[in-house]
Amino acid sequence: MPPRVYLETSLVSYAVGRRSRDLITLANQELTREWWETERQNYELFISELVLREVEVGDPDMAQRRLVLLASLPLLSIPEEAELLAPVLLRVAGLSENAATDALHMALAAVHGMQYLLTWNCKHIANAVTRRAVERQCSAAGYDPPVICTPQELMAR
Repeated sequence: MPPRVYLETSLVSYAVGRRSRDLITLANQELTREWWETERQNYELFISELVLREVEVGDPDMAQRRLVLLASLPLLSIPEEAELLAPVLLRVAGLSENAATDALHMALAAVHGMQYLLTWNCKHIANAVTRRAVERQCSAAGYDPPVICTPQELMAR
């Protein structure tokens, strides 16, 4: 069985977004598109109801492109266990309340038994401090923590 990957909203936005003028963001967009084309078939991909809500926001044309990309992916519910774990993750990771949805993404990946959480949100999710705190807390709560990473880290090459 292929590893299970939770796709956080930033990954979807990078996959279909307009080309950025910022060189780093542009490089990350290209890496995301390359990962989508060459690597995704090696994994079982999942999104959540939260991801769907987030991708529907914004420019209608871009929202439609994001929804098309996700149309065939299994949809994870938001169980009470994830809603209870999210504020704990927010606290132990030292994140502010404006990162509550980011904590919920991490909780969803853990509660649903994902091996990986794929994201470009390096401020609140994919950074060394947050990862360590989230891993410890998920383990303490009885969940196997997902490996939080960017597409670049999840490429076979």
